[in-house]
Amino acid sequence: METKHLICINCPMGCPLTVEMNGEEVVRVKGNTCKRGEVYGRKEVTFPTRMITSTVRVVDGISSVVSVKTREAIPKGKIFDGMKELKGIKIKAPIQIGDVILANLADTGIDVIATKNVEKR
Repeated sequence: METKHLICINCPMGCPLTVEMNGEEVVRVKGNTCKRGEVYGRKEVTFPTRMITSTVRVVDGISSVVSVKTREAIPKGKIFDGMKELKGIKIKAPIQIGDVILANLADTGIDVIATKNVEKR
């Protein structure tokens, strides 16, 4: 039986989790004070994912950048590939919240969307 120790990041409590595993199977999660902690612990040791937040450059906008995020969490191992893809992007204003800035980030099937409106200059 293998034991992994984590800090839950789902809420400000930051519960110290102990995840007991039998091979690839999670047997038990301890230390969580809510159900979200158990779900996080199980997922983090089997298939960790993260949201990406960043900015991309805007052409002809009242702002030179727009904030963006992934629509859903992507596999943790794809974060650096995703950031490399976002680095060179320039998008033309106007931009609305929810506009797809980049489809299929790092071949994850997950889109990057705008989180702010940017009007045309």
